[in-house]
Amino acid sequence: MNPLDGFRVDPATLGFLGEGLERPECILAERDGTLWVADGRGGVTRIDPDGAQALILQGEANTATGFHDRLVAAEGSLPNGLCFDQDGTILIANWGTERLERMTRDGRTEVLLDQIDGQRIGKANFVARDAAGRLWLTVTTRMQPWTDHVRSLSRDGYIAVIDGRGARIVADGLCGTNELRFDPTGEWLYVAETTARHITRFRVDGDRLSGREVYGPSNVGGFCDGIAFDAHGNLWTTLVMADRLVAITPKGDLHTILDLGGDPAALAALDAAWAEARLTPEIMQATGGTLCRWMASLTFGGPDLKTVYLGSLQGKSIPFFRSPVAGLALPGW
Repeated sequence: MNPLDGFRVDPATLGFLGEGLERPECILAERDGTLWVADGRGGVTRIDPDGAQALILQGEANTATGFHDRLVAAEGSLPNGLCFDQDGTILIANWGTERLERMTRDGRTEVLLDQIDGQRIGKANFVARDAAGRLWLTVTTRMQPWTDHVRSLSRDGYIAVIDGRGARIVADGLCGTNELRFDPTGEWLYVAETTARHITRFRVDGDRLSGREVYGPSNVGGFCDGIAFDAHGNLWTTLVMADRLVAITPKGDLHTILDLGGDPAALAALDAAWAEARLTPEIMQATGGTLCRWMASLTFGGPDLKTVYLGSLQGKSIPFFRSPVAGLALPGW
């Protein structure tokens, strides 16, 4: 029996952590309850187990505000995907600077990668570390502004691997490459193709990827963004703009866990514009709920990995709830 059978979160039961956050897209959780949250002001916010929080900037603060300057123009430091390096420092896929960076816990930052094959990276989205210590970077699009990709449904996203031999692209032609995860065996890599609205997986052979195929439904019902496995083999994914959290079961079925969506008419207009390749920032901005506007990522935390934290692109705090099944532990947990 699947632990998610019959499980659905009542929005009224959500708890909230943090206040005054900006673009808290990705969240890292430590065993002691400390959270490290990407922050659009140009750094990472640490939230301690007692609720105290501190903004740790990489340099000068990013003072951009408003939907267009913060989310569409997306200039300056805008940490997006995060993961811990082997020594506990924080690796940052920086959407604004278009770089892969390493930041110490007091904010000192170095650039690990800003070009591949002599070309700028593009919109760096997410970074993950595998059991062998290799880094895997996703890039959503090379287009400027990035919203041109959403309108045109361009397939210019890719996955790169970084190891002792340098950085190289190992999968190209992806549509809105977003978060990636490995299965428990390390034999498969799963990645959200956000603008294609499905999950894709590859067979992993060392530092090479092959056997590309769609995993689960060809359309998950929205723009899949963050993904994470639970210990039962369910692959959870957020649907950004729909503000919905769903899971693909090992049988390939889609199960809704939480729905915080806003105006149904706005969401219908969004879906129609996507289908007709005419999606604009204005159509996107009209969507979303109020409790977690533009739900973007999910993280399993707590000592038993059963607390689920939700990141977002326009939220000011972090919703959380308890899951009936633990998340899959990541390297270093």
